[in-house]
Amino acid sequence: MKRLRSWIGAGLTLVCLLMPISGQAYDLPSVNLGFTSFMDGGPPAGPGLYFTQYLQYWTADEFTNDSGGNLFGGGAGEDLDAWISLTQFIYQSDQTVLAGGKWGLDVIVPYVFLDASYDVAGPFPEDNGDGLGDLLVGPFLQWGPIMGTNGPRFMHRIELQCILPTGKYDDDKALNPGSNFFSFNPYWSGTLFITPQWTVSTRIHYLWNAKNDDPNYSDLNNPAPDDTQAGQAVHLNFATAYQILPMLRVGLNGYYLKQITDLKVDGDSVDDSREQVLAIGPGLLWHISKDAHLFFNAYFESKAENRPEGERYNLRFVYHF
Repeated sequence: MKRLRSWIGAGLTLVCLLMPISGQAYDLPSVNLGFTSFMDGGPPAGPGLYFTQYLQYWTADEFTNDSGGNLFGGGAGEDLDAWISLTQFIYQSDQTVLAGGKWGLDVIVPYVFLDASYDVAGPFPEDNGDGLGDLLVGPFLQWGPIMGTNGPRFMHRIELQCILPTGKYDDDKALNPGSNFFSFNPYWSGTLFITPQWTVSTRIHYLWNAKNDDPNYSDLNNPAPDDTQAGQAVHLNFATAYQILPMLRVGLNGYYLKQITDLKVDGDSVDDSREQVLAIGPGLLWHISKDAHLFFNAYFESKAENRPEGERYNLRFVYHF
């Protein structure tokens, strides 16, 4: 199968970004699909040092092809589970540097547990177990909230996020904690207060990927390529929440990914290789105190093409020192 050969040639990477993290793609690195959600346009307690711990469980029992059907024809009984831990440190300064924006730095250290299984004998993509994922580093500018008569109305941020190829990788395995290539994944995020209680938030990313000079490849009928390059993509998180109690917000959250250029193998574009996925589900935000906040989000995927389709559950704790 041409698509399967090109997919294995690119490798199925699980790089945990901001993150998150991600995503589990046939040739794209993992990106922030659902790691962030409510009130994303600004830090919850102003300038200072933040520690954030994420734990996300993602499970999929169908790998899709370019038309959204089953990649293996429905007979493989594929099952892929991933536990993703992100440990994040954010420093938000109180120093204005550009157009009213205050500088900051974001660092994320991922750890990934992978388990792929099948009901029948392969060959099928194999996982590389658990290990450190690729380090994420991003300088950012945070603008203070625009205030109205009843409180904040809008806040936003720009970050130049980079994914460094530092994670565990084996070219004999198709599913790896690390990607083995550099990615540039900048974003803009914003939160609009429709009322003091009702908010709408989004985070919009652009993704560019460098070449992988040591790609996984398992097609014995064709020589291994010298390099592969995952296509460019756009992806976004979106969420809306209502404050039902002073310490509790509930709402809906989702994400969408769309690959906009083809995978390249030795510089040649591969047809029918672009990925997409849409997900939506419920979520909540518990303001434990002024400095401690707990998020929970559930996502149910649909419209997947050229990637696994499943469910995600995300728990996120934020603490401001």
